Formats: sequence, structure tokens, C-alpha cells
Amino acid sequence: MTTPDLPEPPEPPAIAEAEARLPTDDERRLHPWSWLFVLVDGMKQFIVPLAALVFLGGRSEEGWQLAGAAVVIVLLALVAIWRYFTFRYRIDGDSLFVRSGIVQRELRQIPFSRIHNVALQQSLLHRLFGVAAVKLESAGGTKPEAEMKVLTLADALALERLIRHRGRVATGEGGSDAAQRTDDDTGEDGGDTLLALPTSEIVRLGLISNRGMVVVAGAFALVWQVYPEKRMFSVLSDLWREAFGYVGHFNGNWFATALTVVVFVLLVLALIRAFSVLLAIVRYHGFRLSEHGRRLTVERGLLTRVRASVPRRRIQSWTLRETALHRLFGRRSLDIDTAASQVDPNQEKSLRELAPVGTPEACDDLVRHVLRGAEWPPAGGWHPLHPKAWQRLLMGDVLFGVGLLAGGLWFFDAWGLLALLWLPWAWLVARRHAMRAGYAIDDGFIAVREGWWSRHWRFAEIDKIQAIELRRSPLDKRFGMASVWLDTAGAGAMSPPLRMRYLLLDDAQALFSRIERDVARRPLRW
Repeated sequence: MTTPDLPEPPEPPAIAEAEARLPTDDERRLHPWSWLFVLVDGMKQFIVPLAALVFLGGRSEEGWQLAGAAVVIVLLALVAIWRYFTFRYRIDGDSLFVRSGIVQRELRQIPFSRIHNVALQQSLLHRLFGVAAVKLESAGGTKPEAEMKVLTLADALALERLIRHRGRVATGEGGSDAAQRTDDDTGEDGGDTLLALPTSEIVRLGLISNRGMVVVAGAFALVWQVYPEKRMFSVLSDLWREAFGYVGHFNGNWFATALTVVVFVLLVLALIRAFSVLLAIVRYHGFRLSEHGRRLTVERGLLTRVRASVPRRRIQSWTLRETALHRLFGRRSLDIDTAASQVDPNQEKSLRELAPVGTPEACDDLVRHVLRGAEWPPAGGWHPLHPKAWQRLLMGDVLFGVGLLAGGLWFFDAWGLLALLWLPWAWLVARRHAMRAGYAIDDGFIAVREGWWSRHWRFAEIDKIQAIELRRSPLDKRFGMASVWLDTAGAGAMSPPLRMRYLLLDDAQALFSRIERDVARRPLRW
């Protein structure tokens, strides 16, 4: 007697709607206004040369400058319009086909199962036209698999749902549980909220971060490159004379002069912090981390709304950060590296921050929830470094201090001796770092903690490790120590390395053998 086949569970309404909106084998174009957004992006790349062309030339050449700028804009517009007419995409089964190219035509097939991250972005201009830019990323790529500038918001959301659903079915993750399928394929407003940042937390994030200082320094460097060097020196000289002219009114009163300088520095720092708060509000307004079945989704942004998602299994490694300012406010941040994060370093990673700011308890709870089955903080405690690890850490700082002292004496004569103050600070940091640093390992994951003044915890699951290396420098051999370095997919340039430095040689060799054995008997998951 044969058992009749059970009927397939019905597709969730959101998936049925998405399939109806994006029918199979139907080749489609981008939004009719997509050329405008391509033009705007192109002009952003040329805005500095165009501004220099228009504003920095002589008055007699003003007409030629404006004509040159107009020619550049017209050429960019023609390229954008031509790209609209030559870009096509279609869905065929479990793959997305993209036909593109202006001079050299290309046809790319992108299986849904290979797409690890789907990022939707909406600027003010996007929202005005009701459209969104879509970026599809896969593991290990140096650039996105496909960028669609732009689709209607409804088409973008439908494509995101189809990729989630069909990619999960193709890899066998969906199973036959209809409830799970429905939970994982809900619409834009579905999912359980894991973390939401109110405005007060975003203000704290702005006070903690140095983003404002980085932007100000970058703007100053850009202006220095664009404007003629003589003009910049003239402006700085005028500001210097004005400042010392004002301070000179105190008639040699050193206390008043010092107080004025301190107040000025504090005012500048306060303005930079206020700018950091403003940048944080613009970037993280409405931040929400939600969970859709096996997938995590982040939405954020005031002017430009960004929506990015990634399956939990694609997370390769984790980083908890805690600077001195974090400790002052009782906060930490939690970052992840995914298999889809090896993009162009000039591009922003779509999903990196699970918790831009949060209490230590909230960050620990988030790790335990997403990294299911792991004990965090490690229940077995932390294994220490070599007893002389602080001496090994101090040696690099001593060499830096010697160079700093030599430069100070060369440029500032006797005042350069103040550079010696670096040495006791370096000694304190090395001692504290060596006391705090350590590693933890169990059957599921390995973790390392480093730093004192600025601290971080770096950890990963054993079956996400791709390479392991035992390192010994000549100095390490002199001290009888070694280091174990691990590598996972997707580790970005801004992520600290996953390493256990300056261990006893026997401990390092035993740790290396254990990890090597565990990695060899487990399949790589990424």
C-alpha cells in the first residue's frame, strides 16, 4: 500500500504577491527615472573637480569653465540614459539574470542561494519618487553581484522576499514547516524586534564616536588639496595673527593666556562632539534590528533609509568594542563580519553593526540569542598570556617613544624631553593589557579579549574558521612564547584580527593542535 504524497503547503501571501509582481521569464527594465539617479551618483564623484573647475580659475576663463562643466554633465547624462536602455533583469526559477553593459554586453546568472545579503537604500530623492536602490552581495566577492539603480519600492521589496524564500528553499533550509516558512517570509513590517535605539541612545552614540572629528579632518585635507597652497597658508597665517592678537590683549598675563587657550580648545572639541551627535542622528535614526526566522534585518537612517538583511548562519565572526568613552557612558558596541562583507573598501558595508551602542547586558543578551548554544561570557573563564607578555608588548612602545623623543628634541630642543612622559604611560598600558588579555575555547567557539584603555572581544564559531597559523618571531623565541592566528571569511580591514598573542610555547602548540583537529573534522559553514 502506497502512501499518497502530501500536498505542498501553500505559499505565504507575501511570497505569492511577490511572484505575481515579478513573474518568471519576464525580462524587465529598471524604473524609468533610474537614469536620473545614475546621473546624480556620477555627479557626486565629479563634484570636487567640477567645483574646482568653476570656482578656482581666473575671471577671464569663467565662460570656458562653465562650458567645460556643462559638457561633463551632458556626457554623464547620456551615459546614464544609455545604461537605462541597456540594463535588463529577469527571474528564472532559482536564479536572477542580469543583462548589462554599454560597450561590452554581459549576461550574469546569480543563483538566489549564493546571495548572502540584500540591501535596500532610500535617500530623500528615492522617497520622493517612491523607488529604492537594491544591492545584492555574495560571499567573498570584491564587489556586489548586482546593483539596481533603481526599482519601484514595491518591486524592490518583492525581489527581496523572493530571494529570501527561494534561496532558503534551494539550500534546504526551509524544511516543510509551514509556520516557519511563513515567519521567515513575512513582509516589511514582520519579525521580532531584537534592538531599537531611541533618540537618547543615538545621542550617546554621537558623544562616544569620533565620526565628527574624522569628517572634519577629512574636509580639511580635501580643502588643502583643492585650494592653492599659497592661499591656504595665507588663511592660516591670518587666523594665527588674529588669535595671538586677541590673546595679546592680556598684556603678558600667562594665566589668562593659558585659560583662553584651554577654553578655545574645549569649545572646538564641544563643537566637534555636537557635529558627531548630528551625524549619528542622521545615520542611525530609527535604528531597528529585527529577526525574521533565520534572518536578521537592520533598518536605519534619517535622510537616507538603509535596509539590509543577512541569514544568521552567514555571520562569520563577532566583535564587542569598549573604548574609554564607552565605559564613561556604560555602553558597548557589537559588530559582525559576514561572508558577504568583502566588498570594495571604498564602499560601505551593508550590514556590520548589530548594536551600534548598547548596555553590556543588552549586547551579551544579543550574542546569546543569535549565537544559539554558546555561553557568553565564557563559562570556563579566560586563559592568561605568557607571564612576560607585558615586556613583549612594551618593546614596540619603547621604540615609538625613542622616535618621538628624537623628533621632539630636533624640532623643540629641550621641550622635546616631554616625550619621555610617553614611557610611563606605555608601561602602564602594557601591564594592564597583559593582565586583562586572554582567550577562551570550548567545543563550539573560540574567543579572545585584548586591550585595556580601548578594549575589544573577538570570537567566532569553530566551524567558521578557514585558516590557522602558529607564529614565532625572533623576539618571541627569545621570550619562549608563540602566537596563534585564525582567519574567517569576510573579516574587514576595520576588524581586529582573531589572534591569541604571546602565549607560553607549550600552550600555543596545544591550542594550535586542538583547533586544527576540530577544524579538520568539521565542515566549513559560510
